[in-house]
Amino acid sequence: MNKLELHDVSKSFGTLDLFKNVTLTLESGKIYGLVGPNGSGKSVLFKLMCGLMKPTSGTIVYNGQTLSKDIDILPSVGVAIDAAKFYEHLTGYENLYLLASIKNTISEDRILEMLRLVDLKKDKMAVKKYSLGMKQRLALAQALMEDPDVLLLDEITNGIDKTGIKMIYQLLEEEKAKGKLIVITSHRNVDIQYLCDEVFEIDQNEVIQIDKEEIQ
Repeated sequence: MNKLELHDVSKSFGTLDLFKNVTLTLESGKIYGLVGPNGSGKSVLFKLMCGLMKPTSGTIVYNGQTLSKDIDILPSVGVAIDAAKFYEHLTGYENLYLLASIKNTISEDRILEMLRLVDLKKDKMAVKKYSLGMKQRLALAQALMEDPDVLLLDEITNGIDKTGIKMIYQLLEEEKAKGKLIVITSHRNVDIQYLCDEVFEIDQNEVIQIDKEEIQ
């Protein structure tokens, strides 16, 4: 079982205290929801969790290893944060191929499989011509393609039509069944209520667990 633990994590930017003494334990085989108003720090918390950003104080531990001490970033993580950035002049396939070549751990067949799963094609359309929904599908394919143990997905249903949302639900439920540790944010309460096993809300510098049925 994979476990991600935050122990008394605080994050400040100058005089702004975004988080104070956040303590969480997240385990594999579950989908967690993270809710809060725009600007509350959901994306920052994701960056702290995966090691892209360091906490001001406190520790983040993944399977007994402390981020920024024992390991720099999570060893197996798929991330879609802040509306994933792509090379706009390249096609979706070319973007995934370029990213895959960095680690060189997956095949062309795997890239094509991921495009198929998110209902995109290997065509000649540049990403700059993609709709928001198509870019979100590509971001999901990017996050999933290396079969990571941890998924951090920020507003992944944004701009997606009903058919696409159903597809995303099915994919995430399949990843959960494989034992992945998944954290999502969404402004759509129905996403949180349908998908998530546990829900945390950012409220006045704290991250507190709430009953998902209380979400309005």
